[in-house]
Amino acid sequence: MKILIIIGCLLLAGCEALQFESESKPKHDFPVLTAVGYAPIDKQPAQLRSDQILMAMEASKILAYRELTEQVYGLQLSSQTSIDGHLLNNIGTKIKVSGVIKGAKIVKTYPVDGFYVTELELDFKLVRDLYMQAEAPVQNNTLIIEPVKNF
Repeated sequence: MKILIIIGCLLLAGCEALQFESESKPKHDFPVLTAVGYAPIDKQPAQLRSDQILMAMEASKILAYRELTEQVYGLQLSSQTSIDGHLLNNIGTKIKVSGVIKGAKIVKTYPVDGFYVTELELDFKLVRDLYMQAEAPVQNNTLIIEPVKNF
């Protein structure tokens, strides 16, 4: 009877140890951020329609990257308000975005209702892999070929 109790305790303790190990392993759930940039085609400063479309394409891409940068790094906001007597006289707000985005990919780019739209995606697993690769020591894979010496 004592042997059965000891075996039962060992089995339960063994299962519990396995469960603890699996819970202590870090999970690698990486978020995927998305951003969309919009640019009006007609408001682009170009004479030809084709140039307006190209400019709107570029502007929508830049604005999508800006949105991604805001999501990753946040915004720096400075605001100033002046009051004269009991009246609000002036409100000034400045927003600054700064950062480096690596690994973003364009998912889709298309015109719709007078706007050009660019959709971006940033997979943080890819970002991690890029930074790990950048920090790894560079291996020298140079192949040196020497001329054959005739004896």
